[in-house]
Amino acid sequence: MLLDTHQNPIGINAAIFLVASCAVWWGGTRLTLHVDRISHLTGLGQVFAGMLLLGVITSLPEVANVITASSIGNPALALNNLLGSAAINIFLLAIGDTLVRAGALTSVVASPSTLMMSVLCILVLIMIAIAVTVGDVRFLGVGVWSVSITAVSVGSFWLASGYGHRSSWTVSDEAEDVRDKTKSEAVLQESLRAAIWRAGGLGLVIFLAGYALSQTGDAIAEQSGLGSGLVGFALIGIATSTPELSTVVQSVRIRRYEMAFGQILGTNFVNLSLFVLADAVYAGGPVIGELGQFEVLSALIGAVLIAIFLIGLLERRDATLGGVGYDSLTVILAFLFGLGLLAFHG
Repeated sequence: MLLDTHQNPIGINAAIFLVASCAVWWGGTRLTLHVDRISHLTGLGQVFAGMLLLGVITSLPEVANVITASSIGNPALALNNLLGSAAINIFLLAIGDTLVRAGALTSVVASPSTLMMSVLCILVLIMIAIAVTVGDVRFLGVGVWSVSITAVSVGSFWLASGYGHRSSWTVSDEAEDVRDKTKSEAVLQESLRAAIWRAGGLGLVIFLAGYALSQTGDAIAEQSGLGSGLVGFALIGIATSTPELSTVVQSVRIRRYEMAFGQILGTNFVNLSLFVLADAVYAGGPVIGELGQFEVLSALIGAVLIAIFLIGLLERRDATLGGVGYDSLTVILAFLFGLGLLAFHG
């Protein structure tokens, strides 16, 4: 049964929203350590662990929001949350750079998979902008564009995940720890099971908190008069992206730079693949038809932010200002400018 937050005063909804955001942050911070341990014990590697484990689990708030917002007849709130998260996740990657101040992150990230993910994610966001511009038609209960966006997102995730092994590039990852090889197999297996169970428990916490965020966010959008577009992009987008910020900061602190990028871009692929879920849950027409110029601008902002980091990844120069990479500072300024455009347009 859906939580009826529309009957609550806006102050109570804001308090629930804050508590749920804190729960998402708490779960995301601890999740990184367990995923890092799983990557060590299984040999998945930083990029793949970031994409597959962190990317999927930290997308659970968006999954909860898409299901609940679409089921109550507000798909615009759900899709703006997805587009907002795509841009905000890149913004939070830059914020993680400023908080840790370990130098330009792009100067120490050289995985071919990260470059491939960046390019593919830009293409998916441009595809969404095109879909909203030309409109959609419904076939077998879902929009054709929604199915296409989901298929390309999933395909991009799969293509990028194995690109590191197929690429002819050779990369020396100095950040990877040398693991203790004296542990017995039984101890390793026990540690792996414990890490998986803990990661699963934290994923459940993040999902439930994401459900609370979507319910209170919908009520706040109505009670404040700000509208689904801006609330979905900024307020809920930031709140549901708090696990990404916590995991990024934690990944950078423990020198898992590839994991940080893999998690952010992997999360974007997972989030954007949820378009077909919103279409399937929504009882009206194609959800793409509920979107407009606001969402086109949102998608293009996300593409521009990724492109800025892609330039930094290709340059691989440790150019910093106050210990923060120039590309991270540019991403922050570009995001704030884009948010101002959205607020003005909205």
